[in-house]
Formats: sequence, C-alpha cells, structure tokens
Amino acid sequence: MMMQSLRCHPAILRHSTLKLQQRCPRRAGAIRASAHDQLLAPRTRDAKVAFVDQLLAAKAASGKTFDEIAVDIGCTNAYTAQLFFNQAQLKPDTAAKLKAAVPQISEEALAVMQKAPMRSFDPAILEEPLIYRMIEAINHYGEALKCLVNEQFGDGIMSAIDFYVTVDRITGKQGEARVAITLNGKFLPHVEQRAEDNTAATGQKGA
Repeated sequence: MMMQSLRCHPAILRHSTLKLQQRCPRRAGAIRASAHDQLLAPRTRDAKVAFVDQLLAAKAASGKTFDEIAVDIGCTNAYTAQLFFNQAQLKPDTAAKLKAAVPQISEEALAVMQKAPMRSFDPAILEEPLIYRMIEAINHYGEALKCLVNEQFGDGIMSAIDFYVTVDRITGKQGEARVAITLNGKFLPHVEQRAEDNTAATGQKGA
C-alpha cells in the first residue's frame, strides 16, 4: 500500500523519503527511482497546463531564453520550446544537459518529461492572431506549395515526424525585423499498394 501511494502521489514521495534519507539514503533513493518509473505524462488538459506552467516557471527562474537553452542542450530552438510545452519527449542523454542548463527543473519533472507525452493543443490557440495568420499564409500558398513539392519530389507529403523547425530573426533590406520560420521535413512518397507487398494478413490471398 505504501509503494502504491507513492506511485500515485509524488508529493507524498518527497514527504515520506525525508526521514528515510537520514536513516537509509540508499533505500530512499530506490523508492524515488521506483516512483519516478511509474510517473506518466499529463493526460488531461488541466494537468498538462499545470505541468507546462511548472516548466515555464523553471525557465523563467533560469533567466535564459529558448535560444540559449537550445544551444546548451544541442537542439533546435523550436524543439526546445516543444519540450517545455510537453509536446516532445525528452531523451535521457539530453535530460542531463537540460538539468545543467535549467537547474530549477525538478528531478520529478525531468522524469515526467522523459515519458511519451500526450501531444495535443488547445483549440483556443487558433484564435491567437500570430497562429491564425500563419495558418492563413499556409492556406493561401497551399496549392502552390503542393505543386512545387510534387514537381521537385513527386507524389507525397512532408513528414512532421522526421522534422526540424527553427525560428530566426533576420533583418530585411530596409533594416526591418523579419521572421524566418524553416520547416525541414523528410519527403514521404505515396506508395502503390501492390498486393504482393502487403505484409498484413488482412487482404492477402491465402493468408
């Protein structure tokens, strides 16, 4: 019962291991590690917002920008921001770098960040002018972009999984600040669904 309670309530974990640390540091560490293994990424919108707020508070306390943290951990600035919005999984090798870059992030939060996140977005973000103007730009250029991709690559799509995004501030010819957003995705061709290549049992003759 004690172990089950610790798994479900990380706050109890901190309280319960305080005395254990004094009496038996190894046992306390084992309990923390076991409880961390049971943590899941936030699954509801409210839980995710609360967790993101915690991560952003740690970032604010560090005094660093996303660009600065990105340099520290060796990721793109957009991917780094995604980590803080729990939209990407923190890899173990990067976790130590992130802890060094933003020491205010708790070990518990780092453990949660390394779980597969529940990727989602708040529909209200579509009302944010910056977002809907970018969507409008994609919609407006959409057919032309599709034709260009088809001409250069063939029939297919740009992956959003094998995908890199960067946001840069550049200066125009008149000295004005300009936003440069680069989407770099692997090309995925549509395949011809030949029966002999279908390895799934369903749809195969004689399967």
